[in-house]
Amino acid sequence: MRFLYPEFLWFLALLPLLALWRGRKGRAAAVQYPSADLVREVARDRKFSAGQWLAALRIPALAFLIVALARPQSGQGTTEIQSSGIDIVLAVDVSGSMEALDFKISGKPVSRIEVVKSVVSKFIEARPNDRIALVAFAGRPYLVSPLTLDHSWLQQNLERIRIGLVEDGTAIGSGIATSVNRLRDQPSKSKVIILLTDGMNNAGKIIPETAADAARALGIKVYTIGAGVRGEAPVPATDAFGRRGYVMARVDVDEVTLKKVAGITGAQFYRATDTDSLKEVYSQIDRLEKTTITMKKFEHYDELFEWALIPGLIVVGMEICLSQTRYRRLP
Repeated sequence: MRFLYPEFLWFLALLPLLALWRGRKGRAAAVQYPSADLVREVARDRKFSAGQWLAALRIPALAFLIVALARPQSGQGTTEIQSSGIDIVLAVDVSGSMEALDFKISGKPVSRIEVVKSVVSKFIEARPNDRIALVAFAGRPYLVSPLTLDHSWLQQNLERIRIGLVEDGTAIGSGIATSVNRLRDQPSKSKVIILLTDGMNNAGKIIPETAADAARALGIKVYTIGAGVRGEAPVPATDAFGRRGYVMARVDVDEVTLKKVAGITGAQFYRATDTDSLKEVYSQIDRLEKTTITMKKFEHYDELFEWALIPGLIVVGMEICLSQTRYRRLP
């Protein structure tokens, strides 16, 4: 909800002063007497004056009318904005191995997927002028969010990412191809894919190098990040009795393939054993050429002023009608 003309709301602060001024001034005399002794007895028995509360109706009536003048609105509207940045697709591996506990946050072991979500969230916050899309992949890729400047909505979708939404596996080639399709028809000069994975391509029908060739043909750079430690890491496992735990297992990242993909597209490969490597990616992206494009931000606002105008007019009408009929003052 918003007010189109919020400056009118300052007049509300004058209403208590107006009520105080009216109270001190008092009402104009309707009938004049040569001596107060004639009406003193009547004044003693007076319990209530309708004229006083009738006049007091004007204060809330004015309050309603002032709020109506401020034009309260709710909803969304349509505007054109200038976006200076690049188009970025974040491709995140959500295979089962991303549950390995070889990362730490605040000194506590945390799964790879939680660390990736954390650093990706910070990356989104650091790029407010870029359109960013989000693709997740395991045995197959799926679109989490299309390219958008609404980063709060993007962050909400990032939080919903979890392991197990699709069949397990690591379809790196398909993840790149899906990301390329989100960028291929965009007018921006700089297009980037940042792929985060902790495994080797073992699913999907597209070879990573083939997807990289398609990205290069469209002028898209693919930065690849291998997440996880080298050697062994605690990974989730379920025993014969259905009990879930963690066992030490060897983890492998296909660095050779990831380096090839990055090299084909003119980008770079990083190892993400901590957040420092991701910071390097951020600084590299900051040096990319930027472009300014005009985008439409779709909004629609519904007018709510009638919810204040109608009660205000009703109160004014009541005051006028009663003052001219039942509570009419003597001339």
